[in-house]
Amino acid sequence: MEYKTIELDVREDLKNKIEPFQKIMEAIKECKENDKFILHAPFKPVPLFAVLKAKGFIHEVEELERKHWKVTFTKKS
Repeated sequence: MEYKTIELDVREDLKNKIEPFQKIMEAIKECKENDKFILHAPFKPVPLFAVLKAKGFIHEVEELERKHWKVTFTKKS
């Protein structure tokens, strides 16, 4: 079975003071078990962890460089 990966970079939105929460919620809507959602953000998006955990996601966090965090969310059953 093939799993999909959705990638979203919200660094520019946040730089321009645009709230990306709706965009993130839209992006994860179609995720099924074992699909991945990769988020690029300028900070570690801790509040999002609980929101997506409630929707069945686990996460891994990497700080790629200053002001560039990559969070990989994986949908679990």
